[in-house]
Amino acid sequence: MKNYNILITNDDGIESPGLRAAVESVLNIGTVTVAAPSHQQTGAGRGLIGDRQSSLQRIDYQVNGSAIRAYHCECSPALIVTHSLKTIFKERKPDLLVSGINYGENLGINITHSGTIGAALEASSYGIPSIAISKQTDIDSHHKFTDQDWTTAVYFLNRFAKTLLKGKLHADVNVLKIDVPRDATPSTKWKITKLAKARYYSRIIENATIHSKISDGKTIINIDKENLDPKTDIYALVIDKLVSITPLSVDLTSRIKPSDLQLMLG
Repeated sequence: MKNYNILITNDDGIESPGLRAAVESVLNIGTVTVAAPSHQQTGAGRGLIGDRQSSLQRIDYQVNGSAIRAYHCECSPALIVTHSLKTIFKERKPDLLVSGINYGENLGINITHSGTIGAALEASSYGIPSIAISKQTDIDSHHKFTDQDWTTAVYFLNRFAKTLLKGKLHADVNVLKIDVPRDATPSTKWKITKLAKARYYSRIIENATIHSKISDGKTIINIDKENLDPKTDIYALVIDKLVSITPLSVDLTSRIKPSDLQLMLG
């Protein structure tokens, strides 16, 4: 059996129970290395930001009685992925990147805000098959480590990690985005979805003026259920309460036929 190398990161920080659950999920299928931000980086997207004087710091990390090679760094998820590939994995890149398990679902056109997704896209740009996995939670859990049952997310991560390590995906699938409903069980059905072309999270400022501060904003979930496309990730998770599996590509080019665009542009 091949000795797979698996790199795990997140955007919730090195202390996240979701990160620990991700390690537990894949511990039996490869050699795991953890490299995660020192602190919360929710909303960092794919930004390569952080303390430029910071470096990878080794941390004692035990999961199920096993000592895991683990590091943290004061930077964004995407930057720690890149930095890890240039340092820890300079001789041989990982066979798989796992980003998560995130507190809070990542759905619709909001996903480019996500540090969880950003880390996975960054790894995929180096040719590394990647998974970005998130668990549905209330919004208050996005910035604090509330108690969660990770069992179902652990199950699905293990299942699809094995699939990616077998190299069975289409060439245009660079990241598998997995979103697990809060009440899902390992027997919950899963569905291949497309990204909803709609907002899932919205930012509101009550009584907004030119003097309103960014911190005055509040995040809410605001979706138009009546007009949701049943084929999308939002519909699968919110309406059907299924595990949503969305294939993502690093190629952001529109799929329009060049000839049609030429005609439109004159």
